[in-house]
Amino acid sequence: MWGRGHFSRISVAESVSFSGIVQMDEDVHYNKVEDVVGSHVEDAVTFWAQSINRNNDIVKIGCSLSEVCPHANSVFGNLDPKKIYGGLFSEDKCWYRCKVLKIINDEKCLVRYIDYGNTEILNRSDIVEIPLDLQFSSVAKKYRLWGLHIPSGQEVTQFDQGRTFLGSLIFEKEIKMRIKATYQDGTVIAQAEYGSVDIGEEVAKKGFAEKSKLTSSSNTCEEKKSDHGQLVLRNLKSPIPSWGHRSNQSAFTRPKGRLSGRMTLDSKNENDAGNHVTFPKENLTIGDFNLGSNVSLAKIKQDQKLIEENERLKNEKEVLLESYKALQSKVEQTAQELQQEKATTMDLTKHLESTLKTRVGTRMENLAAKVEMLKEIRRVNINVRFGNDLSDAMQVLDDEGFTIPASLTELERIWAEYNLAQKNIQTCENVNEGSILIAKRNEVQQKLNMAVEVFILEVDELPLNKRLKTLQDLSTSLEAVYGQAKEGTNSEEILKKFYDWKCDKREEFTSVRSETDVSLQRLVAWFQNTVKAFDLSVEESQTSEDTISSLDEILEKTESSICKELEISLIEQGDEDKEVILNTYSQVLQKIRSEERLIATVQSKYKDSIEFKKQIIECFNKSPNVDHLLSIKKTLKNLKARLRWKLVEKNNLEESDDHDGSEIEKIKQEITQLRNSVFQEIYREREEYEKLNSLVQKWFPELPLLYPEIGLLKYMNSGGLLTMSLERDLLDAEPMKELSSKRPLVCSEVNGQIILLKGYSVDMDTEARVIQRAAAYHRAWRDAKDDSGLLPLIFLFLCKSDPMAYLMVPYYPRANLSAVQASVPLTSEEALKVMKGVAQGLHTLHKAAIVHGSLHQNNVFALNREQGIVGDFDFTKSVSQRASVNMVVGDLSLISPELKMGKPASPSSDLYAYGCLLLWDYNVKSLIYSLIYCRSSMTAEQVLNAECFLVPKGKSTPNPGKDTEYKENKN
Repeated sequence: MWGRGHFSRISVAESVSFSGIVQMDEDVHYNKVEDVVGSHVEDAVTFWAQSINRNNDIVKIGCSLSEVCPHANSVFGNLDPKKIYGGLFSEDKCWYRCKVLKIINDEKCLVRYIDYGNTEILNRSDIVEIPLDLQFSSVAKKYRLWGLHIPSGQEVTQFDQGRTFLGSLIFEKEIKMRIKATYQDGTVIAQAEYGSVDIGEEVAKKGFAEKSKLTSSSNTCEEKKSDHGQLVLRNLKSPIPSWGHRSNQSAFTRPKGRLSGRMTLDSKNENDAGNHVTFPKENLTIGDFNLGSNVSLAKIKQDQKLIEENERLKNEKEVLLESYKALQSKVEQTAQELQQEKATTMDLTKHLESTLKTRVGTRMENLAAKVEMLKEIRRVNINVRFGNDLSDAMQVLDDEGFTIPASLTELERIWAEYNLAQKNIQTCENVNEGSILIAKRNEVQQKLNMAVEVFILEVDELPLNKRLKTLQDLSTSLEAVYGQAKEGTNSEEILKKFYDWKCDKREEFTSVRSETDVSLQRLVAWFQNTVKAFDLSVEESQTSEDTISSLDEILEKTESSICKELEISLIEQGDEDKEVILNTYSQVLQKIRSEERLIATVQSKYKDSIEFKKQIIECFNKSPNVDHLLSIKKTLKNLKARLRWKLVEKNNLEESDDHDGSEIEKIKQEITQLRNSVFQEIYREREEYEKLNSLVQKWFPELPLLYPEIGLLKYMNSGGLLTMSLERDLLDAEPMKELSSKRPLVCSEVNGQIILLKGYSVDMDTEARVIQRAAAYHRAWRDAKDDSGLLPLIFLFLCKSDPMAYLMVPYYPRANLSAVQASVPLTSEEALKVMKGVAQGLHTLHKAAIVHGSLHQNNVFALNREQGIVGDFDFTKSVSQRASVNMVVGDLSLISPELKMGKPASPSSDLYAYGCLLLWDYNVKSLIYSLIYCRSSMTAEQVLNAECFLVPKGKSTPNPGKDTEYKENKN
């Protein structure tokens, strides 16, 4: 191949079958002459060549391949040996037509470049499909020298030398081929001539080939087969050498082309070639060599050397010409730069001339501006830059530091002793032992009273408010300058480092400032002397040397000193300086905060002491009295007896045959009045219990021990819910079988409010647990009341005749969620309001560490269609028992997956049930998704603050189903 750089290392003979020879028609083809150019040599008698007439075809093929192949698909599957593909030649990375001779493995194939004759092993990725318009016969043909064959047993070295010799005669040379015959594989048997040189004769003379005896076609076939076998053998033993030893290496490393009969191509055709085909500039024609029949190979080599030397000189000429052009361009560029520099210099000269005219005034003006700036910096910046404000703050903390009053320690000790005495009384269960503890407590109380008085007197003399105001102002000013302080431990080492740093900086700055002051004083003195020199009224003469001559030196020194001080003052502090100041600031701020906390503690103790002194005086003057409570209980007993008598009297009248209706109606009114009076007294009793409870918590924990008959301890343990004065038969109760068949459930009216009475069967063990669970629920409600989101509990009382506990709660008929949705479903906005209240109820319970475990549509109430509350639960059951009851809403089970897996109930399982109840409203899908799938990271408080619950203020919605208004019990 022209410019392929070296011959193929694998002979094509491996895949070509020489089965016979076909004699050509003498009238048509025999002795026909073709002008060709050698492109590839296989051995001393076999080579490939291209017809000179096909030169344009090679250029067009290259252009087409360069456009098509980069975008074509790589081959895959089985390759057709008869098909023409595009191959990427490894040496010049250009595309050429090729056929597959052999598949080496799954990745590599042996191909022949059909337009040049050489072979190469390519990766499949470098072989592509080409269109049908490029599927035509090859440009190069395979030729064999007429009447010659390779000697049998030829050495590998001689074989390579023969191939090299033949290459020197025909490679890239214009030769004439006289066709003698053609093999069936297309190999052309021909006599090759280069000018008047018979190439075959030259090869035979050198001993690289032997002349054949042409006896018959069959012998010729045998000779060809023999030659082919020898060729394969030699190719396997020694690969064909490259053309690297040739003097003109570049001629065999670039693709070449031909135009007409000469090896030239103008630059236009060279640029248009798709594969960047280039051609040698020398003209190798027959006339150039003028070889006779006896021309020697030495002459040919000599001509080749001259051509190569000519090419080298041309290249050197081109290089020198390029250098000349570059130097010429550089000279022109330098001349332009000099011209620009000259113009700049002239402008600068003019500027200097104009500046010199105002030099003194400008210099003095700039100096005055710097002096003014220095005054401001000295006034403001120095305090911050060298930490003077921090030093002042530390001075304030050290000199006027607040110390703990001496009486405070003694007060805290006695107060702790007093609290311990109160706790001992509270846990005491023996009256005699309690009396001893009460006596000891009273002694400690006396000592505490004295300690409180001493402490109050001492604190009254301290300027706490003034000191606190000073500390607050100090911290505010420092924070405005330094910003956020670092968190860290208090360390005296930091303060010591700050003082050392401050001393070093102060010493350096003092030296610079002193130098500035001296320079300015010299300048002022010069101005004073100058006034005398220019004052005509002064008779004493002043020479210019005494006054004027030293001005430049004074100004230079003054400007230098001022600039140095400004630089030190204005330059940003380094990281080390900043760290020292910030650490010191943090330490100062910590000390301020510590002293503020100490003052706050003293003030808090002072306030507690004042309150204690006030209350202890009241307690000394007035001991706790339970007589009022006992009086109420006595009144209640009488009222209940009268009520029971009236109830019996009413029943007797109703059962008599001649009863008077007006009389019965009168008795009913009296019963109603008595019942209301009973409840009024019960509420008064609760108020009295609350007062005693407050006294127990603060001052007299011995009350339950001293007065066990009033049941104060039971009241306290129930959170104020339990009452001993209420009984089941005092109520005008109506059974509510439609609401529940599992336990007694009755409805009644108390003080104008409809209530529901829930009955629970209890024994000695479950009674305490019922009281405990109901008390926890009641305390959670009592902390927030109307804002709790919970159904309030009114009273809890125990039946004296039966093992029953009764819980009194408000009754909201047809207000549970199931009934509301079945009659007039809530609108989206109403549903959001209601469910927000339910979320508040769950939040209240969870905050009190209570898991509801029984949240369902019958236990959620929509009061007035806008306020949602969570109903109570069965206090006789534990949370696990409550959560085990399977409830459904629609098609959804309210039991969370973890409960079904046997895990304990938790706030998360409450939220699962809450999410299921939300499903009727389409607008809360995102919240429902979080409740069902992300419950482990959700809390009731997050649900309460969900975006869907943020209803704009002032926006109201009509309640079409609102027919009854419900009011919660405030007690």
